[in-house]
Amino acid sequence: MNDQPHPVEEAAFRQLNDLPDALHPPVWAVMQAGSLGGALTAAAVAQLTGRRQLAARLALTGVGVWAGAKVVKRWVGRGRPAELLDGVHVRGKEEGDLGFPSGHAAVAFCLAALIAPEVPPPLRPALWATAATVGAARVYVGAHLPLDIVGGALLGLAAAGAAEL
Repeated sequence: MNDQPHPVEEAAFRQLNDLPDALHPPVWAVMQAGSLGGALTAAAVAQLTGRRQLAARLALTGVGVWAGAKVVKRWVGRGRPAELLDGVHVRGKEEGDLGFPSGHAAVAFCLAALIAPEVPPPLRPALWATAATVGAARVYVGAHLPLDIVGGALLGLAAAGAAEL
């Protein structure tokens, strides 16, 4: 398999990864919405607000898609940006495992899809914007290439759809 990103993917990566380092603190904070802890926090908030079924779906599906992304990474075997490209700005801890798909994007899009039907329509764009920002943040910090984000988003949406069946 050719892991080298297509020139269009590399150009998109550089647009985000070359942004100023000063953005790192707020970007890092938003990025946590796609972490394993983000899934458990969303479940805890749902539980505290009396939405027990939603809490269970968020916890089980959030943890499941996070773990599933780890399995898919081993199957696909695509490296991280710093392994595939020169001049990558790695902000924060350098990731040690594989890149495709993004687990953060998978969790963020899964959570957005599960929560969206439960909130008033005016709040739904903020959920999707947060999920998209998590994906962009992973590119900014040098952890993922754009197609890793797309793969993670699709995995998260598929997991949410399966949870709703």
